[in-house]
Amino acid sequence: MAEKLDLKRTLKHLYRPSAKKAKILEIPEMNFLMMDGSGNPNTNPDYQKTVEALYGVAYALKFASKKDLGRDYVVMPLEGLWWGTPMGQHVFTEEDKNKFQWTMMIMQPEFITEEMVRQAIEQVKAKKELENLDQMRFEAFEEGLAVHILYYGSYNDEGPTIADMHRFAFDQGYQLRGKHHEIYLSDPRRTSPEKLKTILRHPLEKAS
Repeated sequence: MAEKLDLKRTLKHLYRPSAKKAKILEIPEMNFLMMDGSGNPNTNPDYQKTVEALYGVAYALKFASKKDLGRDYVVMPLEGLWWGTPMGQHVFTEEDKNKFQWTMMIMQPEFITEEMVRQAIEQVKAKKELENLDQMRFEAFEEGLAVHILYYGSYNDEGPTIADMHRFAFDQGYQLRGKHHEIYLSDPRRTSPEKLKTILRHPLEKAS
């Protein structure tokens, strides 16, 4: 029986960074299920519906891959691109959170095809009343040069670690570009806030 693919291990330089020191690295192009939205993720019901839709299709794809391709794998963690507040700001009030724009996404193995995604979306439509499934897309995303670090703790307390990560990049002669990126390695429903593990990432370019 073929070993189950775990891309967090295969791509450990991308999904298992150090919590002690930020690192600058090149993020290659990868394929994602993606959905866009806006508003406070803690209070906007559309956010939870988006997460439910993404995981529903991600698991449908996993089961289809195992059945049809004989290739099983671990579903990758939820990721989010965040913007809508001033770049470099690290303290988010509830008013700030209401202004958030976001893209939530789950990375897919390279053997998952657009047709498989289309079929998985139809399967989930037939089983669940999720009116937002038509908003899902399957898209390549190449982040390029970026800085990242592993953070332990509450989402509300990320600010100092984000600031330190940015400062590290600035000291290396880079400036920020693009959207703040988070990768959620823990399930907040089952993990106490102080033990949450999150990869914090931001794309970079050489300072002019």
